[in-house]
Amino acid sequence: MKLLQQLTIPADTLAQRFAGAKVLVVGDVMLDRYWFGDTHRISPEAPVPVAKIEKIDQRAGGAAHVARNIACSGGQASLLSVTGDDEAADALQTLMSDCGVNAHLIRDTSIATTIKLRVVARNQQLIRLDFEDEPTEAALHDKLQHYRDLLQGFDVVVLSDYGKGGLAHVRDIILSARDFCKPVLVDPKGSDYMKYESASLITPNRAELKQVIGEWKSEAELEEKAQRLRDKLELDGLLLTRSEEGMTLFRQDNIETQGTRAQEVFDVSGAGDTVIASMALSLAAGLNHSQAMHIANAAAGVVVAKLGTAVCTQQELFNA
Repeated sequence: MKLLQQLTIPADTLAQRFAGAKVLVVGDVMLDRYWFGDTHRISPEAPVPVAKIEKIDQRAGGAAHVARNIACSGGQASLLSVTGDDEAADALQTLMSDCGVNAHLIRDTSIATTIKLRVVARNQQLIRLDFEDEPTEAALHDKLQHYRDLLQGFDVVVLSDYGKGGLAHVRDIILSARDFCKPVLVDPKGSDYMKYESASLITPNRAELKQVIGEWKSEAELEEKAQRLRDKLELDGLLLTRSEEGMTLFRQDNIETQGTRAQEVFDVSGAGDTVIASMALSLAAGLNHSQAMHIANAAAGVVVAKLGTAVCTQQELFNA
């Protein structure tokens, strides 16, 4: 194993490459809503804190957050997903438009758009409330057809799987991209990774990878198990995000590790979205896997120092 070398591409050159890179993000979207307030007392009705809400915020989550990260880093991002036909979908469409993402939202009148509502007091989550439905087969079929129509106009495809049903046709999506020689990056979910076979790269975290390959007692055992999985799935690479241990890139010819770049970890929610967004944008801009990992690690170090599903701007990335 070797330590990843520093990136030496000038910032202005990198910015130009990012500006020409086109990434299509497909997967599960959600609206992250935050109710911020303070709590000073316990409810007389039950032993729970009473939160006095003082501020309400909403942000794009899931695949929408991946697309937002790409756009904020200076790339050309488009989003394809299924939502309900409701106020939350309207909010997502507006949020995507505001940050420069071209959103193709297939409206399914039979479901509600996924919402994650968090109540936050003194920078601590008190509770999270989830509202979600799985899309209908008809809406998923429309999405797959729309995907095939869009595909040729992009350099890289990202599949953001949150297990909400939006990637039921993941095998068709990957094979269609491979037919046009488009790299496919996957943020995986669940224990069945065979559905991601023939993708270019997957980006599990430690907990997600352990679901598939089991525990490991040493670095050598991790390397052996991760490489076996990469070979089995016929992947070009497997990028393992390791929290405070940084990240490791497993490829057929080598294994590279870079330590964490975060100075202070404040909130890891959404960091995986930033990692795959940065990897996809970098590869679409013509960088190699090692260079892309360096950029992804720097971007992740920026966002974990922020609260909630935050993004890393291009200037923050270059400063990092």
